[in-house]
Amino acid sequence: MVLPTNEPTFRESVDMMFNRAVKLCDLSPGLEEKIRVCNATYTVRFGVRLRGSIHTFTGYRSVHSEHMEPVKGGIRFAMSVNQDEVEALAALMTYKCALVEAPFGGSKGGLRVDPREWDAHELEQITRRFAYELIKRDLIHPSQNVPAPDMGTSEREMAWIADQYSRMHTTDINARACVTGKPLNSGGIAGRIEATGRGVQYAMREFFRHSEDVATAGLEGGLDGKRVIVQGLGNVGYHAAKFLSEEDGAKITAVIERDGAVMNPKGLNIEAVRAHIQETGGVAGCPDADYTQNGNAVLEHECDILIPAALEGVINLSNAHGIKARLIVEAANGPVTAGADDILRQKGVVIMPDMYANAGGVTVSYFEWVKNLSHIRFGRMGRRQEEARHQLIVDELERLDHYLGGAWSMTPGFKEKYLRGADELELVRSGLDDTMRIAYQSLRQPWRERSDVTDLRTSAYMVAIQRVAASYRAKGL
Repeated sequence: MVLPTNEPTFRESVDMMFNRAVKLCDLSPGLEEKIRVCNATYTVRFGVRLRGSIHTFTGYRSVHSEHMEPVKGGIRFAMSVNQDEVEALAALMTYKCALVEAPFGGSKGGLRVDPREWDAHELEQITRRFAYELIKRDLIHPSQNVPAPDMGTSEREMAWIADQYSRMHTTDINARACVTGKPLNSGGIAGRIEATGRGVQYAMREFFRHSEDVATAGLEGGLDGKRVIVQGLGNVGYHAAKFLSEEDGAKITAVIERDGAVMNPKGLNIEAVRAHIQETGGVAGCPDADYTQNGNAVLEHECDILIPAALEGVINLSNAHGIKARLIVEAANGPVTAGADDILRQKGVVIMPDMYANAGGVTVSYFEWVKNLSHIRFGRMGRRQEEARHQLIVDELERLDHYLGGAWSMTPGFKEKYLRGADELELVRSGLDDTMRIAYQSLRQPWRERSDVTDLRTSAYMVAIQRVAASYRAKGL
């Protein structure tokens, strides 16, 4: 994303937003600086022999804060990766984990590589060598630094990293906890792939439970019928759009992708759009939709909710004045620059900040890490006992029905639904829903109670900063 020349960088935007919030937190200058700065960044340059010659790759792993350990943060594969970006993302992870009360510090990693240029075997060699360089320095470790998937990576790369760690630490019984976002058969957890998109849905549901907040955005009612534009139909955008349209009645009126955008005022069929992208590589020619090559212009179309779910900086000084959405939900990291944020706040647009809106991924990663350390899947100990207790009630209801001679009966389907104990996926979704609800209630409190806090982003930063500060104070700083 090429930003206007007068636009602050992603790193500068994060620092500016931090500075705006920390002024309201009443911290000592020393503690304020300790929370702001990035603790360390490791840069590695390594060679891999591919296609008959040696190719050198550059990677990073940044640790922003160790107020809690292990530190947590994804690894992205992209040619745009650089030290400033990784350090900014690591800072966001610190605040994000604090906001949703996941017991981690903040970290982030990146490798400057285009995954599309290499086949699967080559990419495995590259990933394993990068992992080797980080593992031998304890920058991947179950109790020190735990990566996860990010842009350009998936459960496949996480499985390679976990296996590489196991090869180097053959006696570590907790080896699988060195990374999250793994496939189910490699120690993963049900619901991790959908987690960030599902978290976006739960965040929006909680927002619409507070009529005062909905009114501040110039909206009314619930999610049903709301016009939504989604920018980026990758893993996060796809799941958010799918759940919102199928379960909450929202209308996805436009999807923006690399090659343009498709629109349908009656609502797009997200499964059909996704299938078309997988088949053709883009949205051009998608059936039952109008196509435009100028996807960026669609960000400024009429809608109720805009969900940027791809790269940082897509809403900036060049287009902020034209944004018509009343609510922006930052499913991506840093999609709204600091300059655009100022403009949108002045227009009365409510922005649900990235550190909250896309925290579903790290929340379910936390559940996976706990599962790996406990060496047992969720629900295994209690599911059948739960069913047995429910059976006692059903038996008593059926006895009552028999006593009344059939004059009373249970609703069709109730027995089957009530008797079925929660499996791992249901428990993960329940835990994620609870986390997003509690976190929103925490972050909205300063917004609603203090006259000097006028937006959710500042409020979220304040809550996160104060929690990190409390951790440092407890350590004696």
